[in-house]
Amino acid sequence: MRTRRGNAMLEMAMWVPLLVLLLVGMSELARITYVYYTLQKTMYTIARYVGTQQGVNFCADSDSIVAAAKNFAIGGGTDSSTNTILANLTADMVQVRIERYSTDTQDLGECDCSITGCDLASGGRSPDFIVVSIPDGYSVRPTIPYLTTDPILFKPRIRVPFGGS
Repeated sequence: MRTRRGNAMLEMAMWVPLLVLLLVGMSELARITYVYYTLQKTMYTIARYVGTQQGVNFCADSDSIVAAAKNFAIGGGTDSSTNTILANLTADMVQVRIERYSTDTQDLGECDCSITGCDLASGGRSPDFIVVSIPDGYSVRPTIPYLTTDPILFKPRIRVPFGGS
């Protein structure tokens, strides 16, 4: 009887750390999935906000509508004074580009800022798509006890049709 009790204690001592490690790993996987989904949703919010506004100057780096869209999606307000939804995510990390189908090659490419391109302020045509991305990536480091992990680099990219004018 005594050896059976000892076997059960030994087996429990062997399995409990593994079960705890699996539980922590699952919670980290859920956190990483949440971060990825939040990044995707943030990029989509920026793209839809900018894509439905009128008078957006995509050729000006400091356009107030684009800046307001970034701040709104990242922190919930139109100025940069609010806290961000994800830690270390800033508006400077986000890139907003415009794309148009080429009538010659029927390929989708970045629209240049000229009168013949997508410079709406100079009389150019509107773009076909808005592309919002984090080109340098957003780094997430999983934290699992007793394991060293490399950071995961997410590079979300969203393309939506342009609906403004």
